[in-house]
Amino acid sequence: MLTGGGMLKIKTHNGAKKRFRITGTGKIKYKKPGQRHLMTGDSGNQNRKSRKALIVASSDVKVIRKIMPYNF
Repeated sequence: MLTGGGMLKIKTHNGAKKRFRITGTGKIKYKKPGQRHLMTGDSGNQNRKSRKALIVASSDVKVIRKIMPYNF
């Protein structure tokens, strides 16, 4: 039985909350996948560039906002 009569809360997607962070300006940043092991075959330039976090494309922001409703 529901008490209070308010709207139900939406659950945050557990995979999304582990992979995305919100910056101070409201952008969504994430780390590139594939950076844990088997990187010896890549050049040093590839490994160095892959350390930096990326910003989610504007076309994907709407989806991430939906699955992480309380982070914005």
